[in-house]
Amino acid sequence: MTVPGRRLTQQDIAKMAGVSQTTVSLVLNKRGDAEVRIAPETRERVLRVIRETGYVADPVARRLADGRNRILGVFTYEAVFPAESVDFYHPFMVGIEECAEEIGCDLLLFTSARAVSGVRRRIFNEESRVRLADGCVLLGRSVDRDDLARLLAEEIPFVSVGRRDDAGGPVPYVGADYPPAVRALVERAVALGHRRLAYVGAGGGGESRADRLRGFREGVAATGAYGMRLPAAEALTDLLAAGVTAVFVEEYADCVAIARAVKDRGLEVPGDLSILTLGALTGPVQIDIDFTGLRIPRREMGRRAVELLAEVLERGGTPQELLPCELAAGATLAPPRAEPQVTGESPLA
Repeated sequence: MTVPGRRLTQQDIAKMAGVSQTTVSLVLNKRGDAEVRIAPETRERVLRVIRETGYVADPVARRLADGRNRILGVFTYEAVFPAESVDFYHPFMVGIEECAEEIGCDLLLFTSARAVSGVRRRIFNEESRVRLADGCVLLGRSVDRDDLARLLAEEIPFVSVGRRDDAGGPVPYVGADYPPAVRALVERAVALGHRRLAYVGAGGGGESRADRLRGFREGVAATGAYGMRLPAAEALTDLLAAGVTAVFVEEYADCVAIARAVKDRGLEVPGDLSILTLGALTGPVQIDIDFTGLRIPRREMGRRAVELLAEVLERGGTPQELLPCELAAGATLAPPRAEPQVTGESPLA
């Protein structure tokens, strides 16, 4: 009686024993009948399934079993449920929920810190309830440094989803390892014959943007290609005038805008311009192009954030991890139609 291919969870044991996951958790934590009544035959049925399957309780869950509310907070700097953002945040939330369920914790989504007068949400305000939870996962494309500094100063356990620079001290996080993945994309484009490359995006205003631009710069330097940077997707004329044949785009929406502009000019993707995306879909768009680029491990980051938070609650520390991005083959990278010539020194060199 096993579940092949993955680790058994409390939910699996509950299904096999015909009881709730809460009952399994109570049996595993040896809660007495005086505290919670569980029929002896029910307890024995759960224990029998555990023996037959060889199930071993997740050590993280067992460590959290005593002396905690078993409530983990999730604070989001942007709303995660409206249609315009659901495509981006949904994988993170799935991973967070999955792991919280496996270790037997409830999630508390903090929503009272509403934005005021155009200012983004802040963790700390007159209605802050962040201390209701044992610890908190921070989720947002950018995170307020003052909030991070205060969390550290007040020793409130937390883990940020996304790499964060120091904020009065090291910040615990799990992020995407962008630089090597972007370098690999640059190398792939150069291997196909592209010599004039462009990076479209801010390249700043957040650690993930800076990391992606750094990977592009390193790739250009390592391959000897010509690289330029443009801040806006509307600069298609500048790209074509500069002889760029492959463009690396920070935001998925800008990939869509560039692809449409190329089509409007009677040109083709990837024949006339290869487009590589370095970001994930942040809102609903209608386009039938499968972009070449990166797959950001959003679901995995959500899961790992909860695991790291459990470790912080158990023994403290400041864990910092980067998870690899996968390369998505897509259909928007191909050899250039004409062999491009590198002229002049790369502005990114």
